[in-house]
Order: sequence, then structure tokens, then C-alpha cells
Amino acid sequence: MATDFETIIGLEVHVQLKTATKIFCRCKTDFGAPPNTQVCPVCLGMPGALPVLNERAVEFAIALGLATHCNIAERSIFARKNYFYPDLPKGYQISQFERPLCEKGWIEIDLIDENSTKNEQPAPKRIGITRIHMEEDAGKLQHGTQGESYVDLNRACTPLLEIVSEPDMRTAKEAGSYMRAIHKIVRYLDICDGNMEEGSLRCDANISIRPRGQEKFGTKVELKNINSFRFVEKAIEYEIGRQKEVLDEGGKIVQETRLYDSEKNITRSMRSKEEAHDYRYFPDPDLLPLDVNEAWKAQVKSTLPELARDKRERFTSQFKLPFYDADLLTQERDIAEYFEATLQALQSLLGSNGLEGQAKLVSNWVMGEVLRTLKEKKLSVSQTKMTPSLLASLLHLIQKGTISGPIAKEVFLKMFDSGKEAAQIVKEEGLEQVSDSGAIEEKIKEIMAAFPKELQEYKSGKDKLFGFFVGQVMKAMKGKANPQVVNDVLKKFL
Repeated sequence: MATDFETIIGLEVHVQLKTATKIFCRCKTDFGAPPNTQVCPVCLGMPGALPVLNERAVEFAIALGLATHCNIAERSIFARKNYFYPDLPKGYQISQFERPLCEKGWIEIDLIDENSTKNEQPAPKRIGITRIHMEEDAGKLQHGTQGESYVDLNRACTPLLEIVSEPDMRTAKEAGSYMRAIHKIVRYLDICDGNMEEGSLRCDANISIRPRGQEKFGTKVELKNINSFRFVEKAIEYEIGRQKEVLDEGGKIVQETRLYDSEKNITRSMRSKEEAHDYRYFPDPDLLPLDVNEAWKAQVKSTLPELARDKRERFTSQFKLPFYDADLLTQERDIAEYFEATLQALQSLLGSNGLEGQAKLVSNWVMGEVLRTLKEKKLSVSQTKMTPSLLASLLHLIQKGTISGPIAKEVFLKMFDSGKEAAQIVKEEGLEQVSDSGAIEEKIKEIMAAFPKELQEYKSGKDKLFGFFVGQVMKAMKGKANPQVVNDVLKKFL
């Protein structure tokens, strides 16, 4: 009989900071530059070259610490982590060890219930953060097909934050949710671009299993350098299954580091790790202790934006949006800000008498037409000509009855491409909505004459044909008829 095991998961997430220059020198951090063109004596580890700490990187680290409820140390120490690898030119990595900048924080993740509806708010779970420390990245090795290897040191000395979680996650989906939460926070703070394909956000996962009810942790296995949300979940799921199979067959889990092969969906051994490496940490003699006073913390805190979870809660309470809408709109900071700017612009056009219900109208258009068109055209919201004020002007015409919903979608596409005002396009192309009941009645008579069979079937009790007649009238009037007037006149006529 198979043992009932419990999984213990902790993640070490590496965040590449969005600074213009490296953490200890003035070399650029641009991705994709020709190999070994963004280097200098400092990041190449030349004798006598002295590191100078990037102040902006420190501010980004403080911002993340505050956003994740960490204690910010008044004094933290940079240390040398000694190990030898071809892409580490100094022979050591500058990191923080005994005295990191941020400690004892937490974030909340959503526990998704597969049986819940899309508008049910998931239960939250708090995941502890042991520490967040600053360090430099190593270079990159590229292995050829003939056994040769090439080293690109452009990435060496790029500023990183390592976020070390408590072992609080119990499933692969929780780990994926935690990674998504980190991704959203660093993107909202604008301290990392979050591009996982380029290595801006990646993680190591520590996984062990133990019989349910046992307090002692099982033997830990580390999965290195996973760079997608889906791969995090798939790698952990595979590793959990592998460890269970080993133990059920009477085997023993070996402490080791493994790599995830996404093509085969397996993990394979990279190196054994019977004992923790002796990195011979000691304080870096070339760098002074980092002192962060209350004034500096307060200054950074004053720049923090409203984060996604807080914004989501406000959208549901202040604007009465369904949870699904609020969650989708707050996935990206620029989309959330676009929504609010559109709503404010629409409220200004309507005045104080038309505020109720406008949030849902704006939400529908942003989630629908705006996001769909941005995706189709491969644009970000900052690149579109359809500004919040332009979208608000279009929605205002719908509210006033100047144009119908179908015509509004046609106008939207013309606005998106041209950046013209909605009223200008409507006037130029004669798209004003027709609400004249007399004109609509004349068109209805023409439709009835054209479809005598359907008219007779409707009168015989086939009520569903009412929608057919509505569609024919709207089609004949090229979508410009007021749908409510069409319905009212058609009911009277029939």
C-alpha cells in the first residue's frame, strides 16, 4: 500500500533588476548586445579594480522589501561567495550572507478551487519570506556541438535580488501561484521587466516529501534555473512523483541538484549535494557596510504604487466590479491604470448624475475590445493611439444614444488605428444612431413583406423568430437603428 506523503516546497527566486547599469560598475545591462561588449575591469575581475555600489539597485531592493512586508536592516554586509566556474571571472560572487538587506516578510497567494466559479474570490494563503538579499549575476556559457564552450560576460555583475521563501508551499500549483505573485509585484514596482525567457526572473525549487503527520522534513532535492510558470509547476509535479516512487519502492532520496528537461518533462541529476558547499563566505573588503536609515526607507516608501492585490480589492469595493473583472484588470499595472483613467474621463463627461454602473461598462470594453485589439496588433497599452480619454468619448456617445453598440465597435477600430475622436468619425461617416420610430417602422414593413413565411410562422406561435426579425431590421439599417426602439416598434407591429 502506497504511503500518504506530504510535499514541502520552498523557492529561491532570482529577480534581475531593471537598472541602466550593473550593480558594481557603470557597464550597461541591455539584453541582446554582442557577446563581451558590456564589460569593464570591474565586472571582468581584473586585479586592482574596485566595485562601487549602484544606489538605484539598493532603492529597488528596499522597495521590494517594503512591498513584501520585510524588515529592512539598518546595516547589511556584502560578502564574497567563493566558488570556481568559467563564467565567474573573479572566482567569487559578491552577495549577502549573514546580514542581508531584507528579512522576515511574507506575501499572499490565491488558492484556486477548481470547483469555484470565476467570480468567487479564492482563499488567500500567506507564504513566508526568509530573506531578500542583493547579489551580482554570473556570466553565461554557450556550449557548441563539437564539445567547445563559449563564455559571454555581458551578464556578469548584473544586479540581482534573491528572494528565499519559507518552506510553506505544499503543491506545485501553490508554487506556481507564488511565482506569479512575485512576478506581478516586481512588475508593479517597475524594478524588473519580468521577462522569464530572457532570464529576468527565474527560480530554484527545493522539494522534499515526508509521510503525512511526520514533523521532520524529508531529504531535499534542488531543481535549478526554471524560467517559466508552467515549467515550475510541471517540474515540481514530476519531482514529487519521482520521489514518491523511489520511497514506495524502498529506495532512498539522495540530496542533489537536478535540472528540468522541458522537452521530455523529466528531471535529471546535475550534481550530488551530500553536504552543503563550503563557499567560505567572508565580508568583502572592498565594499563598505550598507547603512539604510529611516529617512531613506521613508523616501522609497513614498514612491511605492498601489499593488495588484490592494488594487483588486479596491476595484471590487469602490467600483462594485465582479471579482473576475477586478482580477483581470489588475494583472498588469498599465491596464489597471488605463481602466481607471478611462472611468474618470467618462465620469467627467457624464457629470455627477451618471456615475452608477459606469465602471462595469468601462470594464467590459477594456477587457473586451481593448485587450483583444492590443493582442491582435501585438501592442502594449502605452503604444496605442486609443487613449483613455478617446475611449471615454466613445462610451459617452453610447450612453447618450448617439450610436449603437455594434456601430461603436466599428468606430472603435477606426479610432484605434487613426487616433481620431469618436464624434469626428461618427459625423464623417454618417454613423449616428436612428431612433426615429417612423423610419424604423417603414423598414419593418419592408422586412415583413420580404419574409412572409417567417411572419406567418411567428403568428402561429414560433416566438423565437422575434430575434430573427430584429436582426433583419438591424442589418437593413446597417446597425444604426436604436435596438430598444426596434424592439418596441416591432412588438407593437407584430
